[in-house]
Amino acid sequence: MGIRDYFQKLGFSKAILGLSGGIDSAVTAVLATEALGAENVRVLLLPSQFSSGHSVDDAKELAENLGIQYDIIAIKSAYEAFESMLSPLFSGLPFNVTEENIQARVRGVLLMAMSNKFGHILLNTTNKSEMAVGYGTLYGDMCGGLAVLGDVYKTEVYELVKYINSIPAGKYGRVGVIPQNSITKPPSAELRPGQKDTDSLPPYEVLDPLLFEYIERRKGPSELVAKGFDEALVKRVLRMVNINEFKREQAAPVIRVSSKAFGMGRRLPIVGKYLS
Repeated sequence: MGIRDYFQKLGFSKAILGLSGGIDSAVTAVLATEALGAENVRVLLLPSQFSSGHSVDDAKELAENLGIQYDIIAIKSAYEAFESMLSPLFSGLPFNVTEENIQARVRGVLLMAMSNKFGHILLNTTNKSEMAVGYGTLYGDMCGGLAVLGDVYKTEVYELVKYINSIPAGKYGRVGVIPQNSITKPPSAELRPGQKDTDSLPPYEVLDPLLFEYIERRKGPSELVAKGFDEALVKRVLRMVNINEFKREQAAPVIRVSSKAFGMGRRLPIVGKYLS
């Protein structure tokens, strides 16, 4: 309903998004297709040299299951062009998050180019867990006109997948529209070899309950520790939430589905030292 209202009330008709082979973009694509119709949804598959082959295959399978248009644009050459331009300035410095973010921003440029050229609104696929702790790239994978899953924690995205894949075959022509591999593989941004979300974050089944208590229920550090959360984990996660307020200030508007959504539902100063 949120997607449909946003488009109809503003006079938009067509959506585009990046389809990675992961569950966030998969769920977003399914919701967009349900809201707008398959003929109004287009997706780009934007593999880099770090993308696994099965990620592209999973994204293609989902697009074909939904009957939506998909195009593949490999970003390796664009990434290498930026790398070449920056090499005199980056000489001798190791690969780090800078190069990871360049990949995300190349994808953002391509998606926005398609949005501008064809009048498609870019749907953002960032979930609430990622938005909470700043696990996203400004002007890259955080681009978009509407954040579809920005009020849905990652563990809730998995629950949505279970529900979507339980829908009878008549809905999308088959049961299990989202490929099983998208569900079972470890979450990864695939911006460096062997990368997993857990390299940077606690497991989502640990992270999300803590985020929920802090964001929705407004529990402070001492209360969270008293509830049984590890003190070091509390300090680490709450710091990530607080220092990334500047990213959320620039994020796409979020469809609200909870009692405390980012955006107008949770207004905090960008530089408040809440836990100092």
